Amino acid sequence: MTKLSLGAASGVDSLATTLARFERRVAAMPPGTCPVVAQTALLETAAAQTCGKCVPCRDGLPQAVALLRAVAECRATAEDFERLRALAVLARDASDCAIGFEAGEALLESFERYADEYAQHLERYRCTAGRGQTVPCETDCPAHVNVPAYLALAGEGDCAGAVAMVRKDNPFPTACAYVCEHPCESRCRRQLIDAPLNIRGIKRYAVEQCPATQAPLPAAAPASGRRIAVVGGGPSGLTCAYFAALMGHEVSVFERRRALGGMMRYGIPAYRLPRERLDDDIAAIVRAGAIEMSLEHEVDAAEMERLAAEYDAVYVAIGAHGGKSLRLENEEAAGVMSAVELLGAIGDGAYPDFTGKQVVVVGGGNVAMDCARTAVRCGGEVTVVYRRRLEDMTALPEEVEAAIAEGVEMLPLQAPAALEVDEAGAVRALVTRPQIPGPVRGGRPAPVDADKPAQVIEADVVLIAVGQDILADPFAAFGMAVERGRFLADDFLAAEGFDNVFVGGDCQTGPATVIKAIAAGKVAARNIDDYLGYGHTLDCPAAVPAAAIVDRTPRGRVAATERPARQRKRDFAAVEEPFTREEAVQECGRCLRCDVNGCGNAEGGRIQYA
Repeated sequence: MTKLSLGAASGVDSLATTLARFERRVAAMPPGTCPVVAQTALLETAAAQTCGKCVPCRDGLPQAVALLRAVAECRATAEDFERLRALAVLARDASDCAIGFEAGEALLESFERYADEYAQHLERYRCTAGRGQTVPCETDCPAHVNVPAYLALAGEGDCAGAVAMVRKDNPFPTACAYVCEHPCESRCRRQLIDAPLNIRGIKRYAVEQCPATQAPLPAAAPASGRRIAVVGGGPSGLTCAYFAALMGHEVSVFERRRALGGMMRYGIPAYRLPRERLDDDIAAIVRAGAIEMSLEHEVDAAEMERLAAEYDAVYVAIGAHGGKSLRLENEEAAGVMSAVELLGAIGDGAYPDFTGKQVVVVGGGNVAMDCARTAVRCGGEVTVVYRRRLEDMTALPEEVEAAIAEGVEMLPLQAPAALEVDEAGAVRALVTRPQIPGPVRGGRPAPVDADKPAQVIEADVVLIAVGQDILADPFAAFGMAVERGRFLADDFLAAEGFDNVFVGGDCQTGPATVIKAIAAGKVAARNIDDYLGYGHTLDCPAAVPAAAIVDRTPRGRVAATERPARQRKRDFAAVEEPFTREEAVQECGRCLRCDVNGCGNAEGGRIQYA
């Protein structure tokens, strides 16, 4: 029997610690990193893991590392690259274990995914233009908000300055403080020490201390005399209106619903985004400049003709307010409705009464969780049916956990198959086909039918949350190009076939997030300003604070707390509690100030808004 010494065990533990640190480095891969250099580091790690038993892995991976390093250093030839490809194929197809064949597969995938970068290294002997590390949080924020600056301002107690700093790039600081999916945290370098900063939580603290209506606005430019029409009063349309007004243009916003806010009002429940707090952001936007609002104003093809003729530019940002169907028989039965229909009605104050009813929600995204948690608050007993595994849900993990805590039952691996109705034509049950996880496609196992009997789930109400559609027909009739239900535009958001019509947000990208819609509105405002012949820049009424001494002591991330589930599920009040002053200061103090340290000054890499 082989003996294991205490020293050997300690060595294994030490290696595990080293690998955990490497994993953190991968998670915090800086934006702007050359993918060829990153792939070289990953291949070197795979080569170091080989057990030495099979030739393709033992001998092939070190040779592949040497060749890939030559490519990264811009000294490889086309022949070297073909030899590298052959070694990758050999490792993938002939290695005995996952270390070899996964390394070969990953290398071959990188050749396809980063073909342009490899070509630059091999043909022009340099990295792709523009490569270079940037501030991760700012780069990964779609609106490119100066995150380190507003964290520093909040940490100093200048919450008005923090809100103003956010609003330099994003006119919805309050809405994003409540509902943003915080992509800015994904590659926070603080996770090299302990964990990413709770950036959204700090923003929430700032807007609680200084509401958006009280924070200073940038000064508007002199009136230009140009007129811009914005079709859609959601996050993208209002963002475009805000920046265009600050640039001195006259803006008219046309919104078909009773109130402004788009899916922030008609898609996100009040327990996640209180309506009065959304109204704070909208009130500040309206007073930014010459903005005129026209509510309950439906824009059809004839109206688009008029707008395009009478205004200097038109921005179409109508969102995605149509609900997708399951394409099942009896889907028009009483009691069956789309998530968009339910949440839209609630946005206008029409809350349903589900008391004592069995409510089944079909879907696994954030909208499905919103529907499920809303139905609980309306008195229903709620079950979520999802055709994949729980871990494959596209909803944020915290949303799934919150729904479960509030009493929502999750039924994963069940695909909707039929809707049963009673004699009166009302839905009475959802029939599902059990599934098992199949081959991985697009990063998730595709579900396939399992050899199990169908399930019958009793239901008085079925809410369908399987996606959203864009109501594009009136605009297609006007002549705007539509493909797969989405408007076509160039890289500058100019609608295909038009000079003065621009389009952006969910109606152009497909349903996405609030912050991505905001980013599109900001880009549209800048590009419209450029189209009109201007080059406006905007000032910020707050200055970037000097960096303090960085505290690198590992600390726990401050997590936002929520009201107890037994209380919050009875009302639509905000579920998340804001940070205290103590929590905010501690969390702000964890920022490594990457805008000053490591990457250089953030202003060098920031977008100049024209």
